[in-house]
Amino acid sequence: MLIEANRIIREHDEYMHGMEATEVEQKDGVLVFRGEFFFDQDGIPTRKTTAVFNMFKHLAVVLSEKYHLQD
Repeated sequence: MLIEANRIIREHDEYMHGMEATEVEQKDGVLVFRGEFFFDQDGIPTRKTTAVFNMFKHLAVVLSEKYHLQD
């Protein structure tokens, strides 16, 4: 699942260097992706944080329609 997710990330128009899904779990039929969120030194979200959040949301929408994780 992570291989497919990271392929989609790299091929997406909004890709930024360093974006990568490192974990995935399923909650109520929705795949939830996690990875680095790129906060600044004070723990404040950056522009890249918003882009990563939106990318993980995109992955959830696209891949949850096609796949389900097995227990």
